[in-house]
Amino acid sequence: MADSTPQAAGLAQAASTSVPDQSGGTTSLLSLLGDNPYFGAGFGLLGVGAAMALLRQGAVRAGTLARRRLLVTLEIPSRDKSYLWFLQWMSSQGARTRTPHLSVETVFKQHENGTVYTEFSLVPGPGKHFFRWKGAWMQVERQRDGRLMDLTTGSPYETITITTLSRDRSLLSELLTEARARALARQEGKTVIFCSYGPEWRPFGQPRKRRPLASVVLDHGLKEHIVKDVRSFLDNGKWYLDRGIPYRRGYLLYGPPGSGKSSFIQALAGELGYNICLLNLSERGLTDDRLNHLLSNTPERSILLLEDVDAAFNQRAQSDKQGFASMVTFSGLLNALDGVAAAEERIIFMTTNHLERLDPALIRPGRVDMKALLGDASDHQIRQLFLRFYEGHEAKATAFVAACRERMAGGTRGVSAAALQGHFVFHRDNPDQALCQIDTLFQR
Repeated sequence: MADSTPQAAGLAQAASTSVPDQSGGTTSLLSLLGDNPYFGAGFGLLGVGAAMALLRQGAVRAGTLARRRLLVTLEIPSRDKSYLWFLQWMSSQGARTRTPHLSVETVFKQHENGTVYTEFSLVPGPGKHFFRWKGAWMQVERQRDGRLMDLTTGSPYETITITTLSRDRSLLSELLTEARARALARQEGKTVIFCSYGPEWRPFGQPRKRRPLASVVLDHGLKEHIVKDVRSFLDNGKWYLDRGIPYRRGYLLYGPPGSGKSSFIQALAGELGYNICLLNLSERGLTDDRLNHLLSNTPERSILLLEDVDAAFNQRAQSDKQGFASMVTFSGLLNALDGVAAAEERIIFMTTNHLERLDPALIRPGRVDMKALLGDASDHQIRQLFLRFYEGHEAKATAFVAACRERMAGGTRGVSAAALQGHFVFHRDNPDQALCQIDTLFQR
């Protein structure tokens, strides 16, 4: 018994030392990992990374919040009218705009005599620009979308974003108002010619100086009669509405080339303060739907001009069978002029050199309300044109008219107003020479 007790005690002691203590093992493992320099460095980096991520996320949220509270942005898409107004305004700021990105806009015009006129203007290009206006700093970012393009011009859609402090929010409206005023000031006293580009109207070239109505000489009383009718139409919109009459008016000017049809329309637009929307019915790709859309969405205060309408449609049967290069049918044109979907508050002028070629359905009342013949120059026109170039030479004007009548009485064809003007321009400093060389006028 004495021997067994010590032996059992030894076995028990051995057994107790052979069974590991789990809590002590975990503690020793953590102590071992804690003493490992690589683990300590990795754990430290992990903590630093997590802290940086939290700080970054907090900074982003703080920046977004500050931007919402402190900054305001204005977006101007290229489809908006104020887009070009703002670009023109910004280019006029000159040295006040700090920008390393510029684009060039070239105005090129070649005259008939061979001289060339070229003008370059630098405008802010794509990128970020900074400028100071009325004590406020503004950032302008011009961006181009390479995925979306205007199919009519091939140019990508653009967006201008203006950013400034929220306290200067009111300056954005003032800026756009000033840009609009400057753009309209450039057109003040001028006539804008619009042409169709796809489904919309766009200005063609630079605005032209308004032509004085007095510069166009028509037969006695004809000019005043047309102007009076147009003004009566514009002043009596309620009269049309009360009687259920479509508020639109159509005019047809016909006569030989050079009789002043287009010149008179341009002068009339200047007299009324209107612009001109020039539509070519022979334009390739023009369809009935697009024609109807264009006629229904003409710019405000504009005269719609269809020149040489006989060249597009001279016979209904020919047009309905094979159409024309523009794919506009005759019935499509008639519906666009006065169909159910035809626009109101519209003035249309048509011109033709051959009235007999037009289908009666095109020039019936309701589509054409007034027809006016602008033929060869009458005695009144010849005299007035002579006096416009040689003021005060009444006797020579009478002699010039008599000489013209004498030659036309002998079977010589009449002379157009354009030919007379060319003759007087050639002899602009010598009325006697213009009278002596009158035979060259009729030889042309």
